[in-house]
Amino acid sequence: MPILSPAELLSSLTRDQRLLGLDLGSKTIGLALSDVSRTIATPFDTIRRTKFTKDAELLLAVVDKQGVGGLVLGLPVEMDGFEGPRCQSVRSFAANLARLRDMPIAYWDERLSTSAVTRTLLEADSSRKRRAEVVDKMAAAYILQGLLDNRTGFA
Repeated sequence: MPILSPAELLSSLTRDQRLLGLDLGSKTIGLALSDVSRTIATPFDTIRRTKFTKDAELLLAVVDKQGVGGLVLGLPVEMDGFEGPRCQSVRSFAANLARLRDMPIAYWDERLSTSAVTRTLLEADSSRKRRAEVVDKMAAAYILQGLLDNRTGFA
């Protein structure tokens, strides 16, 4: 299945399918799940990256176990709108994953997601250790929630 727009992704899902949001970093992949009504994104887990094959295996196990019907990948667009090497890395990951599983995938602009989550954690007086444990999955939830909150704006 090709990469879809957020609106196409949402319309491709059946009633009981959830979305899985991903914050792809160089060392970790933050995961967040939507509820079946696709209203709320919840931080779920963090995968420590190794090799693509192992990362994909762990990711697809979550997809199967949690009833996921589509993926939302955070696209790290630069502040000026330019797509740099990190965007290419996310697009390559999506293309490789699409070869393994026919599943709809959409991108969502993740500018400042990690910064926003880190700021929230600092305001909550979270320890450095606690921030390190949760920032990636919370960034994934921030990305996924952004798509969910904006679905009425899709044409």
